[in-house]
Amino acid sequence: MRPTRYLTPATAGTLRNVRIDLLRGISILLVVLDHLAQRIPPGMGVLGTFLPARIIDGFFTHGYEAVFIFFVISGFLITSMSFDRWDRLSQIDLKAFYALRFARIVPCLLVLVAVLSLLDLLGVRDFVMEHANQSLPGALTAALGLYLNWYEGYTGHYLPAGWDVLWSLSIEEVFYIGFPLVCLVLRRQWLLIAFLVLLALSLPWTRAAALATSEVWREKAYLPGMAAIATGVLTALLATKFRAKRWATVLILIGWLGIAAVLFADDILWRAFHEGLLLVLTLSTACLLLAFHRPERPGSDKPLPGTAWLCTFGRLSYELYLTHVFVVFAVVEIFRLTGASLNLGILWYPPAVALCWLLAKLVDKTLSTPCNRALRSRLIRLRGSRAVAPVIS
Repeated sequence: MRPTRYLTPATAGTLRNVRIDLLRGISILLVVLDHLAQRIPPGMGVLGTFLPARIIDGFFTHGYEAVFIFFVISGFLITSMSFDRWDRLSQIDLKAFYALRFARIVPCLLVLVAVLSLLDLLGVRDFVMEHANQSLPGALTAALGLYLNWYEGYTGHYLPAGWDVLWSLSIEEVFYIGFPLVCLVLRRQWLLIAFLVLLALSLPWTRAAALATSEVWREKAYLPGMAAIATGVLTALLATKFRAKRWATVLILIGWLGIAAVLFADDILWRAFHEGLLLVLTLSTACLLLAFHRPERPGSDKPLPGTAWLCTFGRLSYELYLTHVFVVFAVVEIFRLTGASLNLGILWYPPAVALCWLLAKLVDKTLSTPCNRALRSRLIRLRGSRAVAPVIS
């Protein structure tokens, strides 16, 4: 059995797949644009004069769907990294797996909920709990207890946007807890695959079942998100056996066409697939990941021309996701105070997106990376020095 491999501070993040970073970058950009568009509608000005409503809607109203692309990518990357470290999923080291996820996720999360709590206590607009059945202690407990999505569904209301983004993180955190346990319990890969196939294909039915509870729970329920993550896990399992080089062009074409259809022709697809619309999206994302996956040496892969900035968005996607609402609210407030016209509202988007990136980069440089490296170094000291595989963090 090959020894467990841990990421050292020196090698953390040295190996990346830029095509997956590009996909993540597009996804987080869709989230940011969606949140901006809810407050500064892009179709009410000059943009609406030159572009069809379908195109505008495709770029500016699909932040929710973008989160499901993230779910698939998350399942794929966590499974791929587990293979890199332990060779077999049945040999995952629980303590190491949890410690590595803790080092990546928790520092930013703790700082975020502390800032959000302070803003609520200070009564800052857009950050205060608005509904009688929601409270700061309730939101704080839900965010740290991995059930903020359930809290929103139970109360029947969305939390302020700064808190609301944590609904998807709650689903991913439950996946992080359950994934290694399921792998260790099932052990045999065919059992794991059978379980994952059932979960992945259940997406339309779990979405429909969640709708029976409430509209909020339909968006936030655990099982649809887990179904998307299961698709990513299955894709990583397939990637270990299937060399996609010969089929890469076909898979990429299918993947991008499927995602584009969901973004720009969702009304047409809905008539055919109904709640299966998101399944089209997750399977399309899986096609791209399967085509993008290949062993690469550090620095051997370069971004496509003109996409380097989107790849940096992908590398900062976690920080961007958690912090972009602060920039969005600040830009929107300045927009309102200056009395700017909606006709030129689209001109506020580029600086807002740039500021989102700058804030995320600052958080990454001053908080995420130092804490991640320090906590991982602590892990290595506790468990002894091992051979290290540089993998995507």
